[in-house]
Amino acid sequence: MRSFLFMVSAMVLLMFSCKGNTSTADVEETAVADSSDSCSIDTVPVDTMEQLISATPMPKTADELFDDFFFNFAANRSLQLERIKFPLPVIEAGLTKHIEKGDWHMEHFFMRQGYYTLIFDNVKQMALVKDTSVEHVVVEKVFFKEKTVKQYVFERKAGKWMLCSIQFNPLYENMNASFLKFYQRFSCDSAFQIASLHDPVRFTGPDPDDDFSQIEGIITADTWPAFASELPTEMIYNIIYGQTYTESNHKIFVIRGISNGLEVELTFENEGGKWALTELAT
Repeated sequence: MRSFLFMVSAMVLLMFSCKGNTSTADVEETAVADSSDSCSIDTVPVDTMEQLISATPMPKTADELFDDFFFNFAANRSLQLERIKFPLPVIEAGLTKHIEKGDWHMEHFFMRQGYYTLIFDNVKQMALVKDTSVEHVVVEKVFFKEKTVKQYVFERKAGKWMLCSIQFNPLYENMNASFLKFYQRFSCDSAFQIASLHDPVRFTGPDPDDDFSQIEGIITADTWPAFASELPTEMIYNIIYGQTYTESNHKIFVIRGISNGLEVELTFENEGGKWALTELAT
C-alpha cells in the first residue's frame, strides 16, 4: 500500500511540473505584458476554458467572490478593459507612471499555465478565499531572478472589482521574504530539499481504495525522491485576500490546478532560523 501511495503522490506532483521562464522583460516594461511560465502541463483544456469564459458574459454574482471575478478578468479581453481604472498608476522605485487604455496589453496571468500558487500563514487565512466580504485583494508575481515582486492591486468599488494600480517592490521588503528566499533554493536544489525535510514529513492523501477517505503516512529522506518533482522556480504567484502576513514561522505553500480540482499543500516550519518541510497533502 505504501509503495502505491508514493506512486500516486509522485504522479499528482508531476502534473504540476513546471520549469518557469525568464521574466526580465516584465520587470523592465511597466506596460504590463508578461510571458506565462512554460510548463509541462497540457494547456489545451485551459485554453478551451479561457475561450469559453471569454465568449460568455460574466454573471453579476461573479463579483461576490474575487476568484470568480478574476478568472473572468484574466480570460475576457473586453471585461479586462472595463475593469481597469485608467489611466492606471504604475509605481516603481518611488516614481509613478500611468498606462492609458490604448496602451494596455491583455494580461492572462496564470490562465495559460494550468495552475497557480498561494502562500498562507495558517489554515484560517485559507478560508478568506471564500469570504464575500473581502474588498481589497493583491495579486503578486514574485520574480526570483530580478528579486522583485509585482503587485496588481484590486479594489471592489460599488460592488464591482477594479484593478486600481500596479506596484513594483523589492523582494526583501515582502512580508514573506524569509520564506521566499528559502523557497527559491528549495524549488531547484534536490540536495537542499533533502536537507530541508523534517524528520519525518507527514503525508495525507486520497485513499486509492475509497474515494471518500484519506490515508496518512510519512515521508523520509530515503523516500522523498518518489514524491519530489519540479516546482516553479523563476516566478510564482501569490494572492493576498486581505490577510495580514507576519514574520510567521509557519507557511503553507499551495499549488492549485485550474479546472481540474487538483491541489498540493506543502507546509513548512521555521525552527531556529531554518525552514523545513513538515507536511505534504494532496
